[in-house]
Formats: sequence, C-alpha cells, structure tokens
Amino acid sequence: MPELPEVEVVRRGLERWATGRRIESVQVFHPRAVRRHLEGADHFVTELTGRVLGAAHRRGKYLWLPVTEPDGAPADRALVAHLGMSGQLLVELPEAPDEVHLRARFRFADGGRELRFVDQRTFGGLVVETSEGDGLPDRLAHIATDPLDPTFDESAFSAALRRRHTEVKRALLDQTLLGGVGNIYADESLWRARLHGSRPTDALTRPQVAALLEGVRGVLGEALAQGGTSFDSLYVDVNGQSGYFSRFLAVYGQEDRPCRRCGTAIVRESFMNRSSYSCPSCQPRPRARRRAVPARVPS
Repeated sequence: MPELPEVEVVRRGLERWATGRRIESVQVFHPRAVRRHLEGADHFVTELTGRVLGAAHRRGKYLWLPVTEPDGAPADRALVAHLGMSGQLLVELPEAPDEVHLRARFRFADGGRELRFVDQRTFGGLVVETSEGDGLPDRLAHIATDPLDPTFDESAFSAALRRRHTEVKRALLDQTLLGGVGNIYADESLWRARLHGSRPTDALTRPQVAALLEGVRGVLGEALAQGGTSFDSLYVDVNGQSGYFSRFLAVYGQEDRPCRRCGTAIVRESFMNRSSYSCPSCQPRPRARRRAVPARVPS
C-alpha cells in the first residue's frame, strides 16, 4: 500500500495539474470507486460538477482537495482520495486511450489534461466529504500528523508513545499516533534507530524515541526525494512515473542479504499477516520481561 512518500508525490502532482481548475464533468465507471460516498455515484457527480478544485492537501495516506463555487465562494466540501493497494490518480491528455482499470474521470472546463482514477484491485476510493473550520475533512480528523508536518509535536508524540503498552512497530503503524507510516518505512526507521519492532514502547528511553523519530524523518525525507518506493507499475505519480527508493532499502525485502552496517544477514519474520525485516545483530530482540512473583504472606 502506498505510504506517506508515495502519497505526497501524488499530492504535489495534483497541486500542479488540478488546483484552480473547474470541473466540467465527472464520470464514474465502477461503483466501488465511490463506495465511501454513501449518497451514491449520481450524488458524487452532482457535488463536483461545476465546482473548482482547491490546493491539494495530505493527511497521513489520504489526499484531499477542497472544492469551491465558480465565483470562489467556499462550498464546505472536499474531494477525498485514498489510493488503497493499487489506486492511481493520473493526469492524461483527453485523447489518451482509457486505462484498463479506469474507475472515474474528471474533465475540466479549460479542455486541458483530465484527471483519472485508476484502480486495479478497487481497494481505493473517492468521496466528497464535509470540511469545516480548518478545512480538514471529517473523515480524516482521527489521523495523526506525521513527522514531516510543520505542526508535528515531538514532545507530545514521545509522551504518547511511551504511555502505550504495545510493541514499537505496532505503534508506528497506528495512524492515530503517527500518520503516514506503513510497513516498509516502519522497518527502515527501526533499522536506523537500531530497535527491534517487538521492543515494548513503555520501556523506550527518551534517547531511543529521539533516535526513532530521527530515523522516521530521515527515511521518509529520502524516499520522498526519490519519488517514493515502487516495486511494480502500480505505484506511480500523476504522470505514471515510478519512484526509485527501492534501490536504497536497507532491510525491507532484503532477506538473507548482508546488513549494510554490520554485514549480518537480514532476517524476515511474520508480523500481523505480513512480513517484518530486521538485522539480528543491530536490532536484537528485547529480553522477555520477568513476571513479578507475589510476595508470600506469612502464615
């Protein structure tokens, strides 16, 4: 599933190609593409036709573009997109052939490039959502900010993390605690911080949390600079271009290859119905905690 860098790359493309354009028409070719829009496909089309798309935003792995009336009046609505496992938002010339898995099309009044939602596995989706106050759609209010967001509160995150009674990798994947991080970048961040994913969060020291945050920020920033991580043709930007960070992965998908830091073979372990990768030397498993033995009561 696309994570923060891949989604941010798409957001930047939408910022360039979609912002400020008035929607001439909307076509929905598959009902699952708008299944989260509970009022149905026809209502989805009506909500967007004639409206103008605002600047593209991202929260975690979600994208949204506020919509306004043609005269610039706010509509208190936003087009929200989640790419799921294989969703793509592509900017194409109107005469370009339709993609095999085209699910929705947006044509614009200026007659220029159109926006297409393509999704092979149909796990992604589009919805028009109410947005109030700060413009954040209601659907996204529970998702935490990410470490690249200027509003990210490092102290609050550190305290919240250490209050959790869970494993550190599970915490990294919790979108209510830290937005945008998925399986790939969790493994890479933990390797950089020299932490095993099963280490208890409430046992982390402040320096370890600081190292973890540094690792998360570093790997997300570097992946973003490389256009994200593309393992196949499904993970692309709005122009259909792949990212290249897969060439720089230290542990994810590197089973049996030598660790770049110490040379020990990388191992793969089962984790939440997926795979987790680490270096057994740089990231030793934590020792099992001893159970407290109840004191004997004198008879």
